[in-house]
Amino acid sequence: MGWVARLFGARDTLVRMVLLDLSGIGYLLFGAPVTGAPTAAQWVLAVIAFAVALVLHRRPLVNLLAQAALLAVAIPLVDDVTINQVGASWALLELTMRARRPRTIWLAAGLLAAVDLTNSIGDPFRRVLSGVFGLLVEVGVPLLLGLVIRTTRELARQAQDRAEAEQRRRESDSRAARADERSAIARELHDVVAHHVASMVLRVGVARHVLTDLDPRVGEVFDDVHATGSAALADLRRLVEVLRNPEGVRGDAALTAIEPSALPAALGAAVDRARQAGVVVEADIDPAIGSLDAVRGLAVLRLTQEALTNVAKHAGTSALARLSVGVADGAVHWEVSDDGGGWLPAAVPSGGGHGITGMRERVEVLGGRLEAGPTGRGWRVRTVLPAAVPPPPSPAVAPAPSAPREREAPVGPRTAEPA
Repeated sequence: MGWVARLFGARDTLVRMVLLDLSGIGYLLFGAPVTGAPTAAQWVLAVIAFAVALVLHRRPLVNLLAQAALLAVAIPLVDDVTINQVGASWALLELTMRARRPRTIWLAAGLLAAVDLTNSIGDPFRRVLSGVFGLLVEVGVPLLLGLVIRTTRELARQAQDRAEAEQRRRESDSRAARADERSAIARELHDVVAHHVASMVLRVGVARHVLTDLDPRVGEVFDDVHATGSAALADLRRLVEVLRNPEGVRGDAALTAIEPSALPAALGAAVDRARQAGVVVEADIDPAIGSLDAVRGLAVLRLTQEALTNVAKHAGTSALARLSVGVADGAVHWEVSDDGGGWLPAAVPSGGGHGITGMRERVEVLGGRLEAGPTGRGWRVRTVLPAAVPPPPSPAVAPAPSAPREREAPVGPRTAEPA
């Protein structure tokens, strides 16, 4: 019955009235002459009924009263009252569909039935009985059809309300589940990771204070480890705060953005840290990166930190690494490669980390594609971050992410996968 509700929608009332008037004119011109030419009174009453239906198409109750009055006038004046009967019946249909209170509908139906029965006053019993049965068509049909349409609309509205309520419930459950997951991650970060990092920073600080006669180079290493651990601890605390309060002022943006003007200095610090670890780094950084947006700027920084860390872990100290960051036509061209010719300490753990996977995910979110693989004795990682970030694909049609390729062991001392 949905098509019925659409056909008799509240927005199409004027269209229905125009079609009704046109059908009435067609009846007067081509239908009524079969039984006799329409009289002047019949034309006058019909034209008034047509005009009233058009003018009062948005006021169904007033239209019904006017059409019922015209029918009451037509019954004693003309022999063929079909036009006025149809007009009054249609007015009852419109009122039934749109009335706010059911009592109005039943009073209007009673009024129209009483007006129709005046046509049977003084007639024989059989004709009166015939008039009563005629009410089934003149009053009963529009009343029944209007109630069906009214019920269909109400059922559709209730179904929509239930669907919206179910959607809100699912969203609420999803938010609650995400909040629980974030809280669990925050607890683990605080109770395990942050605790151990804080302990290491404290011990390095104590060692630096107790061991006063240190070789300057060893002291520099202690200072760098202490500064790196303190920065990591600050980042962990910020991450825990965001996880516990996702509705904060900055929210997740606190972890996914960097001030553009700070990016060159941050890249320089990452290069200096790699050099302090013993890696020889040749850096070619385009000054235009200072104009990047905050999200891509942070991506470039995190990719650089991860790639240089991997060089130190897997190519070994004293390896030669080349960092290239450039901006062309708004796109960021980033690459880190090494010659694999360093010395790998035995204490470096073997592969099994998720560094390449995390880098690939970060790049794909920004619309790029990460390429990682061996080149000669070394390793190369590169990508292009496009200027315009496309919207993420719909989960229903997004292709399954390809599993990261296993990193082949290059020739030489490099045997571990990136973390």
